[in-house]
Amino acid sequence: MAVAVNKQLNPLENAERQFSEAAALLKLDAGTMELLKRPRRATIQWLPVMMDDGSVRMFQGFRVQHNIARGPAKGGIRFHPDVSLEEVSALASWMTWKCAVADIPFGGGKGGIKVDPRTLSKAELERLTRRYAADLSDLFGPESDVPAPDVNTGEREMAWIADTYSMHERRTELAVVTGKPLEVGGSAGRREATGRGVMICVEEMCKHLGMKLKDATVAVQGFGNVGGVAADLLARECGVKVVAVSDVTGAIYKKDGLDIPAVLAYVAQNKKGVAGFPGATALANASDILELEVDILVPAALENVITSENADRIKARIVAEGANGPTTPDADQMLEARGIHVIPDILCNSGGVTVSYFEWVQNRMGFYWQEAEVNSRLREKMVKAFGDVLKMKASKDKDAKVSLRNAAYMVAIQRVLRVHELRGMYS
Repeated sequence: MAVAVNKQLNPLENAERQFSEAAALLKLDAGTMELLKRPRRATIQWLPVMMDDGSVRMFQGFRVQHNIARGPAKGGIRFHPDVSLEEVSALASWMTWKCAVADIPFGGGKGGIKVDPRTLSKAELERLTRRYAADLSDLFGPESDVPAPDVNTGEREMAWIADTYSMHERRTELAVVTGKPLEVGGSAGRREATGRGVMICVEEMCKHLGMKLKDATVAVQGFGNVGGVAADLLARECGVKVVAVSDVTGAIYKKDGLDIPAVLAYVAQNKKGVAGFPGATALANASDILELEVDILVPAALENVITSENADRIKARIVAEGANGPTTPDADQMLEARGIHVIPDILCNSGGVTVSYFEWVQNRMGFYWQEAEVNSRLREKMVKAFGDVLKMKASKDKDAKVSLRNAAYMVAIQRVLRVHELRGMYS
């Protein structure tokens, strides 16, 4: 019997629907919509890797460049067993609009390998990463396509990619990839940048709503690099009470607020996750964290966690999207109708790519900034982007009320389209 496919969980269809809704509000013609919606290039690879036992195993890899009108393709590489061409294509599209709404000179790209990295040794993972980078060395480059970390990748993998590319080019080229270790040309503040950007957007949203941030209650779904940093910064710098966090091991709750530095230390020491953290209550289902009665919800894991199935049970006043595509379009409409304010992913989690841009700039000029300068420049960029989106929303609300997501897309689409208009059509 055929299994019914839930279309609202298809990330590519969701990304295209989000784009199409905003493009329709801008009254773009069909040809222009197709030009901006379709990816420029999609690559599928089969990567042979020698395993530790001497056997050869094949892995499937992907790289999609969505749009490079404003600059080199920019986007992370994820290692996950569920990676697919559709998912990577959606993520590349979101990167185009994220770079445009942040107003940085990059286009959208994304990559991934279908693998569970926990099943590989360090040596196997290095061989796989280097094979992927070598196979794409004709695409990658500081002026063509600049990868970065994503799910299950980090500084280590980026250093391997920088080294592989440099070996092929016969020269050291650090600007080919961002999110590198500091010793290999990384930028101060890069690891915390996405989480810091989430914090800045939450601050700006609270100012916009006239909502007191100190002592506000927060739940963070996905206590990894983004969610963990966001939770820590929101607690330390804004005085919020982070009452619940979750990861792949489970979800924990404490009404009076969790000691986030202690949770981070517990996760680091145990090398597992948040489950079992002493003094906290375990939630029966990790997904229950989304439905807690809190002021601010930060979904910072994977896409499609807030859907039409649970959107009517979301109780937060603000949803700050730390992850890419955590809310489906149907759920978006339901949250908007209920007066819940969603800070869209292409705005809320753009801190990472913004500081990736700073890293790329520093690599290319060979001069590096102190962390305080990086953070100051990030705040300036994020506040400006948030303000641009609010202005767009206000200008369009006179005709027809638009969501913050539609407003963010409209800002981004106009910027990309303007570059296409100025560059003209080559044929």
